[in-house]
Amino acid sequence: MVVLAAFTFLGGLVAILAGAYGLRRTRRISEAGRVTQALVKPPPTGSERPLLQFETHDGRVVEVPSPAPPTRRLPLPAGGLVGIAYDVDDPRETVLIGGERPALDWVFVAAGVALAVLGAVLAVTRR
Repeated sequence: MVVLAAFTFLGGLVAILAGAYGLRRTRRISEAGRVTQALVKPPPTGSERPLLQFETHDGRVVEVPSPAPPTRRLPLPAGGLVGIAYDVDDPRETVLIGGERPALDWVFVAAGVALAVLGAVLAVTRR
């Protein structure tokens, strides 16, 4: 039972860290990154996420997979333009403006807290 409690607790901590990292990354790039327009290109074979091609402030052309899949609200049709924010130090780190999904990151944090609490309860009430 102790092993189950430890794995449950550690799984919760990993989920908390994953959600917190996603929230921090999105906020950092959205606030401090450069905003530009990106050309939407068709997704590579075997992927659902299209490629985004854009020019950085120093003239480099960068092509990255979309950080979010197409949705009804943001369909990302090939040939279209979308707004993105990118990290100046690493332009491969992008945030799709209007495609941020903080709710998903908050779900990871909440699920992680629940698992960590469950793991702690299992450890305390072991028999």
